[in-house]
This record gives sequence, structure tokens and C-alpha cells, in this order.
Amino acid sequence: MFYAYVLIKVEPGMQNDALAKIRKTKGVNQAHTVTGPYDIIVFVEESDLESLKKTVVSKIQNFSMVKDTMTCIVLDVL
Repeated sequence: MFYAYVLIKVEPGMQNDALAKIRKTKGVNQAHTVTGPYDIIVFVEESDLESLKKTVVSKIQNFSMVKDTMTCIVLDVL
């Protein structure tokens, strides 16, 4: 399995709409609004690296309200 945390900045006032869409995305295990420089943090879980890439790049980054993302791939799973 491949895992990643995706930190997301969205258009002002769009956090709830973005969160609802992101939570429905296949591969998204958890998604939460947070404080700080990013608006939403997402935990993605996929069976292979290509699927992980598609979930982040082709799905999450394509939502119109998403302005910026930072993806942190998990290297050590306990």
C-alpha cells in the first residue's frame, strides 16, 4: 500500500464544499479542515504509486476550488 498526506489550499469560503467533494473521492481515507497555512489535510491510501498519483493529480488537484496542494508521501508505516 502507498499512503500520502495532501495539504490543500482552497478558494476563500470554499472549505466546506471542497471537503465534501474530497471526502467522496475514491482513495481518500480521511479529510479534515485545519488551521494554519493550509485549509484541508487529506490522508490518501492506494494500492500502488500510479493510483496514488491519479488520486492526487487527476482528482483532488482538478477540483475548481483547489488553489494549491503539497503532497507528502509516507515513507515509514508502523
